Amino acid sequence: MNITEAGRTLADPSAYADDDRLYRALSLLRRESPVHWVDAPGYNPFWAVTRHADIQEVERRSDVFLNGPRPMLVTRGADEMNRLREQRNLGLRPLVHLDGQAHRTLRSVTADFFRPPALSRFDVTVRTCAERAVDRMAEHGDSCEFVGQVSDVYALRVLLALLGIPEREHEAVFRFTPAARRSLPPPARKAAMDDFYRYFSRLAAHRRTSPADDLASVIANAHVAGRELTRRETLAYYIIIVAAGHDTASATIAGGLRALIDHPAQLHLLREDPGLLDPAVEEMTRWVTPVKAFMRTAAEDYVLRDVRIRKGESLLLSYPSANRDAAVFERPGEFDIRRRPNRHLAFGFGVHHCLGAALARMEIRAFFAELLPRLVSVEPAGPPELISTTFSGGPKRLPLRCSVGPSRNPGSNGKDSREPRG
Repeated sequence: MNITEAGRTLADPSAYADDDRLYRALSLLRRESPVHWVDAPGYNPFWAVTRHADIQEVERRSDVFLNGPRPMLVTRGADEMNRLREQRNLGLRPLVHLDGQAHRTLRSVTADFFRPPALSRFDVTVRTCAERAVDRMAEHGDSCEFVGQVSDVYALRVLLALLGIPEREHEAVFRFTPAARRSLPPPARKAAMDDFYRYFSRLAAHRRTSPADDLASVIANAHVAGRELTRRETLAYYIIIVAAGHDTASATIAGGLRALIDHPAQLHLLREDPGLLDPAVEEMTRWVTPVKAFMRTAAEDYVLRDVRIRKGESLLLSYPSANRDAAVFERPGEFDIRRRPNRHLAFGFGVHHCLGAALARMEIRAFFAELLPRLVSVEPAGPPELISTTFSGGPKRLPLRCSVGPSRNPGSNGKDSREPRG
């Protein structure tokens, strides 16, 4: 692999489904060209930023490096379509598309909800969801496909609880998640998103007339700068909650379990010392890095690591690369649940640091806190499959054979006393 091929790897979705190829490319870029110009077929060109310190510098300078108009790496045709929609003021603009005051204002809508003290009231709910997820592993045993049957379901149930959506509507909401839409042809994806708009428009209208103690009500009844959110702002908020809240948590839990299976000494260590669970969660998150990249566009000329970035040029921030940077992490290619400190950038950095980071940690921790005391044995039942992507991903399939003991709460009927309300 030469340096040009390494750069183009970042614009190849199949590379993210091949860990060996991806991390060879990222290692080469960090070593030889950490701020590298990439001109890949089918894509508008961009600078690939691959070192931890440089990504932090870009994130700190949010006044210079903007989310818009190119927040994610998509094909040249999709870039042009997005530009036209922006010019015509069409479509939705979730938080990851916003900058400056618009970003700060909209972020403030749910900032208090996602702070750890506020989330603590959902602790029993999340632990109950985790118990039920591990129960599913026990039920499937020798034929468990962990992603589809366990981690996707668990991540969605946690979201349902926070949003206050009743479980009888589980299938309706699952159709809107990235995990479900990936398997659909483009016309069916559009139909699913049209259904999403109708569903959450009705939900917002209901929560305005009958508010509850849930995230859906916080969003539906929000006021910013002395006004209510517009319909498009409200729907954009629900989109980012469903997309970011579901896909990334499921990927990290599945990828974290795969890492423990691949490193049995680490699994043994964690089972022997539950006090290592918090650093283990951080190491799983670093190891998986479910969000692969965000894009930024320079609002003015800027020199980054002696490279002149011109106004209007775009940068790809490679978070998996930052999280394997030997300048920050000792033995970065090793999975080590005792790693401290762990300065990973899987949740981003600066003003765009992931709003739901505390929830993600709570969710991952709850799952493994439930699984580890009940786990008798686990082994692969076939090769894992990773998602082809240039944005967000992790395991697509994780076939397992496992033996899981009974619940530690034998009197539980699997229901939480705080069952979500409609």
